[in-house]
Amino acid sequence: MITTATGGQKLQIWGYPGMEVGLSDERKFSDEEFLDFCRRNPDARIERDSNGEIAIMAPTSSETGGMNFDLAFAFGIWTKKDSSGKAFDSSTGFTLPNNALRSPDISWIKLDRWNSLPDEKRIGFARICPDFVIELRSESDTLQKLQSKMQEYIENGSSLGWLIDPIERRIYVYRPGVDIEIMENPAVVSGEPLLKGFELNLTEIWD
Repeated sequence: MITTATGGQKLQIWGYPGMEVGLSDERKFSDEEFLDFCRRNPDARIERDSNGEIAIMAPTSSETGGMNFDLAFAFGIWTKKDSSGKAFDSSTGFTLPNNALRSPDISWIKLDRWNSLPDEKRIGFARICPDFVIELRSESDTLQKLQSKMQEYIENGSSLGWLIDPIERRIYVYRPGVDIEIMENPAVVSGEPLLKGFELNLTEIWD
């Protein structure tokens, strides 16, 4: 069970994948209540869509967790060398302009955008959409749900998004104003021009 912020109520977890939840009443959390709910359940990965519906994400499998680590390690090395932006891991939540709360597997924000964000917008889940996001599909994820989430990032301000599907060995590249690029079993994928000099070697991910 997941403990809510009010009255000792419980969220009944149902459904798989995604482990979406329904409240015992129909009242939606305010932003403050939602933040408190997340703080009371620090071990859960929680998201909220633009309509206020809450989802508890299924834990990643061991294989997916290993891929996530490899992705974060490779991107972290580039981030430290490049120093033009700030990177975040999968436990980080952002409040998008449409009021959805999302936690990409990897996210990156240009340093000038992050530094110009007022302190009050950094409290809790920063009110900003990352410039770059990665979502890694796990066995419990439906492709349609992840594709919808990627489109949401782009519509809310992301300049580049990668949906990595190790199950089908595909990468879906999202950019604003252009069609989705689908790469079949690529060895590398480039972050140019946004991520100057960054290429992700996918052979270790696929293997």
